Amino acid sequence: MQQQNCKSKPQPVLPKRIILMRHGESQGNLDTAAYTTTPDNKIPLTDVGLAQAHLAGAHLHHVISDTDTNNPNWRVYFYVSPYERTRSTLCQIGRSFSRTRVIGVREECRIREQDFGNFQVQDRMKAIKETREKFGRFFYRFPEGESAADVYDRVSSFLESLWRDIDMNRLRHDPCHDLNLIIISHGLTSRVFLMKWFKWTVEQFEHLNNLGNCEFRVMQLGKGGEYSLAIHHSEEELVEWGLSPEMIADQKWRAHANRGDWNERCPWYLDAFFDRLADSEDSGENEDIWHETDEKIQQSN
Repeated sequence: MQQQNCKSKPQPVLPKRIILMRHGESQGNLDTAAYTTTPDNKIPLTDVGLAQAHLAGAHLHHVISDTDTNNPNWRVYFYVSPYERTRSTLCQIGRSFSRTRVIGVREECRIREQDFGNFQVQDRMKAIKETREKFGRFFYRFPEGESAADVYDRVSSFLESLWRDIDMNRLRHDPCHDLNLIIISHGLTSRVFLMKWFKWTVEQFEHLNNLGNCEFRVMQLGKGGEYSLAIHHSEEELVEWGLSPEMIADQKWRAHANRGDWNERCPWYLDAFFDRLADSEDSGENEDIWHETDEKIQQSN
C-alpha cells in the first residue's frame, strides 16, 4: 500500500529540509595571520574544527533520523564549497551517515567564501574591515575581492540550478524517501542564501548575525509547501540570529502557508517602500497631489 501511495505522489517531490551549515573552526578563525601566507581556499581546519564537524554530523543525523516525526526512509544529498575547510567539514560529517543514506555529493563553486582578495596583509585588512563597517557590509567590495552583493548574485545563480536539479530529479530522489539537502558553506554565503530565499531586504541582512563554526540553519518544508526556519528552530534562536519581530512573524506564517500564497502582513513586500498608499483611486487623493505638486513647481519657477 505504501508503494502505491508513493507512486501516486506528484513529481517533483520537494526536499523535506534544506540545511545550511558553516564549516568548523579553521586556522584562519584562530589566527588571521594564516591568510598572509596561505591562499584562503587552502586554509585547513584546526583539531577543534575537526572535532566540531564530527559532532555536527552526529547532531545532523539525530535531527534527520528522528523516528517520532520523520519518514524512516530518509536520504541526504550534499552540496559543498570547494574550500579545504568545507570539504574537511563534510568528510567528518560523513562519518555519521551510512552509504545507503547518502544519494550524492556535488562540489559547487558558487557557494564558496566571499573573496577578500589574494594574500591578505593583516594591518591592511584590519583597516579595510573598519571601513566596511562604516560603508555597510552588503555593498562594500573588498579591493581585488567581492562584496556581499556579488556573493548574492552567484548564490542566486546557484538557486536557479538547485531548482532545476529538483524539478528534473537530477538528485535521483525516490518520492518514497524524505530528502534532506545539506549545504556545507561559509557564514556570509549562508546568510546571503537565506536573504535571497526569504526575500529579505539589504537592511534586514545588515542586522543578521553570523553562524558559528559548524552551526546550522534548518529550512523545513511546512504542510502547505513553504519552507520555514520556525518549524525546527525556536523563536529565541531566531531573535539571537538577528531576525526582527516582523521577520519572525513571516517565518511562523510560512510554517503553515500554502505554497505560492502572498503574505499580506509582510511589511517589506509593500508598505516599507511607500509613505502611504490610498485605499482606492476614487478618493481624489491623486488629483490633490497633482495640484499640490504643480503649485510647488510654479512657485519654484
